[in-house]
Amino acid sequence: MEKVKIENVELILSHPDNLNIKWTGQNDLVRQIMAAWHTISEDDIPLNPRIVGKPGAGKTTLSYYAAKELLKREVYIFQCTVDTRPEDLIIIPVISENNQISYHASSLVSAMIKGGVAILDEGNRMSEKTWASLAPLLDDRRYVESVIAGIKIKAHPDFRIIVTMNDDASTFELPEYIHSRLQPTIELPFPDVKEEYDILKMNIPFADEEILKITVGFLQKSHINKSSFSVRDGINMARYAMKLYKSETTKDKETAFLLALKSVLGEEGIKILSTNNDEKY
Repeated sequence: MEKVKIENVELILSHPDNLNIKWTGQNDLVRQIMAAWHTISEDDIPLNPRIVGKPGAGKTTLSYYAAKELLKREVYIFQCTVDTRPEDLIIIPVISENNQISYHASSLVSAMIKGGVAILDEGNRMSEKTWASLAPLLDDRRYVESVIAGIKIKAHPDFRIIVTMNDDASTFELPEYIHSRLQPTIELPFPDVKEEYDILKMNIPFADEEILKITVGFLQKSHINKSSFSVRDGINMARYAMKLYKSETTKDKETAFLLALKSVLGEEGIKILSTNNDEKY
């Protein structure tokens, strides 16, 4: 466990996330993130981009790839929920075996101290009260305050932050003073046919070509019909279809895909599959 002292308070830092994540396609979005993080002079500060898109579109993957592979920084992912409290984002007191209190820095604060990149995943699931604790971090002050530990923590100059947000109804509206601090807004659309195929191929290189093409065709049809089915759903379907086919649960690939589709996405998936569209995909 790595420890640091700030204002005579010892903090135990979180470990960075080391994930086997790859990214392909939509390079313009990567360039937008890198531009937001870029500083032009000593007087400049990085921006705090937010990535908005449907669940499963690849927001976290895109953010991690930009931070780890291009910026070459350690990445710390914080999963936001409706139950996330201000102290969860900053410092959590833990009582040890000898009844001593130790202070554990969150993944966000650990990234601040180490000069890494913090990804606040599904940020618009948090309440306004929780977001309020981050207001000074997201402007030119670049610090957070811990009421529990009684200290102020300044962000390392190399610290960067990015927030992913789902474009759905199960989230909070951001207060305007936070919204104005999370800029630019980068929208992540569903990929086109080639990009979707490349993503599936990259994630499941062992998948059969026919199953990959059937899966991509279904995903493109779902996008045309404004469904929320995503690349993540496609990866799960194609992977399960391959398992069904290779284990000889079914004798042909199309039947394997249909069974995987029904098992993964249910009746809504079957309904999309049976929809007639004039558009090509």
